[in-house]
This record gives sequence, C-alpha cells and structure tokens, in this order.
Amino acid sequence: MEEHTPLITNDAVVFGILMATLALIFSTAASKSPFFKKFYGVVPTVLLCYFIPAVFNSLGIISGEDSNLYFVASRYLLPASLVLFTISIDIKGIMKLGPKAITMFFAGTLGIMLGGPLALMTVGFIQPDLLGGNGPEEIWRGLATIAGSWIGGGANQTAMLEVFGASSDLFAQMIAVDVLVANLWMAFLLYWAAKPEKIDRFFKADTSAIYELRDKIADFRSKIMRIPTLSDSMVIMGIGFGITGIAHWMADGIAPYIAENFPALKQYSLDSTFFWIVVIATTAGLMLSFTKARNLEGAGASRFGSVFLYVLVATIGMQMDLGAVLDNPILFVIGIVWMVFHILIMLVVAWIIKAPFFYVAVGSQANVGGAASAPIVASAFDASLAPVGVLLAVLGYAAGTYGAYLCGLMMQGISGG
Repeated sequence: MEEHTPLITNDAVVFGILMATLALIFSTAASKSPFFKKFYGVVPTVLLCYFIPAVFNSLGIISGEDSNLYFVASRYLLPASLVLFTISIDIKGIMKLGPKAITMFFAGTLGIMLGGPLALMTVGFIQPDLLGGNGPEEIWRGLATIAGSWIGGGANQTAMLEVFGASSDLFAQMIAVDVLVANLWMAFLLYWAAKPEKIDRFFKADTSAIYELRDKIADFRSKIMRIPTLSDSMVIMGIGFGITGIAHWMADGIAPYIAENFPALKQYSLDSTFFWIVVIATTAGLMLSFTKARNLEGAGASRFGSVFLYVLVATIGMQMDLGAVLDNPILFVIGIVWMVFHILIMLVVAWIIKAPFFYVAVGSQANVGGAASAPIVASAFDASLAPVGVLLAVLGYAAGTYGAYLCGLMMQGISGG
C-alpha cells in the first residue's frame, strides 16, 4: 500500500473541518428548503456524517491513519456518550425486546464463520492460484484475522494473527479489506436505518416491542423536559466525562491484572483496556438510570451523547480510503463476497423468525463493527436504542476468538494448508 502525506496534518485543523462538516449537514437537514427536504428524505444525515470525511480521506485532504482523532473519540467521547444514553434507559423495556435480538447476533456470527470459507471457495474457483501460497503468505492466514475483527474486535484480530502467523505485508492488506468492506456495509445499514419499514413488512416482523420502548422513553423525556441551565450542562458533562475517567482508571488496573494473572482469559478479550472502558461506562450509566440522575435527560443528556456519537461517526468515516480497493482488488472481491454471504445468512434467519430489521442491523454491526459502531447503527433508528448495540457488541468480544479460530481452520482446509 502506498504511503501519502495528507494536505492537512494538524489535528486541530482536521477536527475543525469535521465539526464544520457536521454543522453544515445538520443545518441543511433542518432547512425548510424544498431541495434539502427532498434530499434528506433520500439520504440520511448520519450517512453524510460518515461518507464526507471518507471522501476527504480518500482525496488526501486529511488522513485517518495519521490522525489521533479516532482514538480520542473512541476512548473519551464514546464512553461519555454511552453513559449519557444509558442514564434514561428502560431496563425492563430492553428485556422485553426478547430473544430475537440475541438470535440475530449469533446468526451474524455464524454468517461470518461460514461466509469466509464460502467466499474463499467461490473466488478460488474463479482464480485457483489464490488457494496456493507458501507459509505466512497463504491468503487464508490473513483472512482469519478479518474473521477475528468481524466477530470480535482488534484484540481478537491480533489473536488470530498470532495463532495463524500471517506475514506483516499480508496483514496490512487485510486491514485495508477489513476497514473498507466493513465500512461500506455500515454505510448501507445507516441508509436503511432511516426507513426500515419496507424491510420489516417483507419479513412480516413484529416491531411493537421496539417502538414501545422508543415511545416510552420519548414519553418520559417529554414529562421531564426543561430549558437546560449552565448548571445542568456542567453536571451532564461532569457525569459523562467523570465516569469516563473512572472507567479508564479502573480499566488500566483490571486489564493488566487479568493479562498477568489469568492469561487464559485473553481469548475472551478480557485483557483489553478498551473492553473494560466500554463495559464500566455502560454499567455505570445503567446504575444511574435507577437514580434521580435519569432526570438529567430532561436537560438534554442524550443530546450531548448524540453530539459525541456523531463526532465519532465522522472520525470513523475518515478511516475509510475509497481508493484502497485499487491496491489488491481480488482481496476486496473476497471481502465483499464474504460480507454478502454474511448478509444472506442473516436475512434468511430474520425471515424465518420474522425479526425486525433493527435486530438484523444491530446484530450484524455488533459483530462486524463492535462497541465503537454498533451503538451508532442502533441510534440511527432512535437515539434511545444505542445501549442495545453496546450490550450485543460485548457478546462479540467473548465469541470472537472461538468463532474466528474455527473459521480459520475451515479456510485452511479449503486452501489445502
């Protein structure tokens, strides 16, 4: 992959560009202009928040790879947004969503496990030399790392790199495939999240539990809504970032302790600092939902959470290089075919159990995107549903190593390795 120096390297300037882009998108989305009403009736705002930074990155104006903004957004803004979203969550309402959400999550896991071997077999039939190779350059070794990422996350991906021993060059190419294909699928989900009714009618899905939860939270918000004061805003920020700080402090102790004393738990990603940050922040927010702190929703707690989440969306978008497909096209073909099999398996299961598209989208993204992007897709349906994405994504960390390992073994068998 070719290295290039972006036009703008100063993160302060890049952040300013991203914020100005978000402001432009939301101001035009709120416009009463017939053109913009028609435009945003087709193109969701969240998709533009994601895609425009991707275009900037692809054109070399900014560089997601060289910037620290994604790290800052995922480590600081994401945990704070999870706290502010979960403060007003209705735990009983989430429980009423039933077993279909879990079923669709594991259907997504199965789709990735089987999709990899099926994609390798399909593309290998057209181009048989893909199934050859020697040692660390064997393509299945690299594909196994994608399985780790798509079922679990970065820790699971690294585990598969260590287990199957892909070369550093092959691994770099696989990261490009991982990011581009996963983000293209996320863009598709964000588009359809704005209008899931057509798909739900096709599945004959019962969406009553989802809409009941959404309406119940909306009703709660309307009863406690007030004009926020400076004091309210400071308390909201203090709770969001205060708990984020506590989550970092605890994670910095828990993760190394587990890594040193319980190495067997590494396969569950329990030695991952990011895992514990997300879990602690979400748990603290859920605990606060049983206290008077949930009334901060009336002063706009989830609105602040949405701001943080959209900044994260923009920083995720700037990781995507639309031109990377030109580096090694056949690998991207495998990745796309793999994702198609994943989608087909999920849709078949959803049709059989009559699952709403919300479960399909969040179950898939909880696998492919993990805790950083599953709440983004969930909140595209409604901001109050973001915690559902987080709770499902946590399952991915546990299932990632096992599922990816089995997927790697199947691809090894297909390649004759």
